[in-house]
Amino acid sequence: MGNRNKLISSIIFTIALVLGIPITEATAQGSSVTAHATAEVIQALTATETAQLNFGRFSPETSGGEVKVTPQGIRNSSGSVVLSAGLHNAASFYITGQYEATVSITLPPGSVVLTNVSTNKSMEVYKWESYPAAGLSAGVLSDGSMVVNVGATLKVGNMIDNPVGIYAGTYSVTFAYN
Repeated sequence: MGNRNKLISSIIFTIALVLGIPITEATAQGSSVTAHATAEVIQALTATETAQLNFGRFSPETSGGEVKVTPQGIRNSSGSVVLSAGLHNAASFYITGQYEATVSITLPPGSVVLTNVSTNKSMEVYKWESYPAAGLSAGVLSDGSMVVNVGATLKVGNMIDNPVGIYAGTYSVTFAYN
């Protein structure tokens, strides 16, 4: 048996040599190492609405149309909608969190409804957009903060569908660390 073991060892050594596999006593015996793990807790991400999305005052006139407010606060209308003077603006959110962290922005996936509290008639808000643009890695918390502005389009019916009054509703915007 001794010669047979020597022959097997010699064959294994030759194969390892041809394949370039180093054979050492440590390989045969195994080796262990002490490894390290770390974790870092970062500041919680917070968002505060500093300005509400406001489509302002307008009249739908005969056939209605749309009122759009861009993330930059520019307002325009289409169809028979006539804009009136007064306050209008994009929504604005102040985001705080970990210094230089990247943040994703998720806008409503569909439309939301604004309802007239007196008549229960409604209008649809859709075509959401933001600055910076929504998506993964949408913004960086420079100095631990950033401002996000949100605009949208309001679909307006005629005077019968959307009579005089104030229309209100809610929507969700999600901010998350990447």
